[in-house]
Amino acid sequence: MVRKSLLLGAVLALLAAACGGDDDSTSDTIATTTTAIATTTTAALPEVVEASVAVAGSSLGDILVDQDGNTLYLFLPDAQGPSVCNDGCAAAWPPLLSGPVAGDGVDAGLLGTATRADGSEQVTYNGWPLYYYADDAAAGDTNGQGVNDVWYVVSAGGDAIGP
Repeated sequence: MVRKSLLLGAVLALLAAACGGDDDSTSDTIATTTTAIATTTTAALPEVVEASVAVAGSSLGDILVDQDGNTLYLFLPDAQGPSVCNDGCAAAWPPLLSGPVAGDGVDAGLLGTATRADGSEQVTYNGWPLYYYADDAAAGDTNGQGVNDVWYVVSAGGDAIGP
């Protein structure tokens, strides 16, 4: 019994020494490391989402839309290559990102992706990177049609409507 008490006392003394003392940086480091480990292990992994591209009727004819009916646009300076719309441009014209899924009326053979400057994958159709327009407030809006003579709604065939 005395032996157990001495052993328990020694363990408690070691624990107290490890947790306390004059070196506050050690306890701060332990707390910071513990917090970092907890934060790292509880952080959610990004969800992989597939974007569905479909054809919908509009006043411009049959056009490409996403799974929610939002109009998709192309940018003529992309010239059916990787996107050249980055930073401020991408704020006004957000890219359609992720893996594409062919919805109603879409030619699956025309769907693809292109790597953007930031490393993300942008959905393409007939080689054209696809975008939304920030000023489209509701599904079916086509407010970006013809903006600056370089932004156009995409036809079911994968071409710009109207230039």
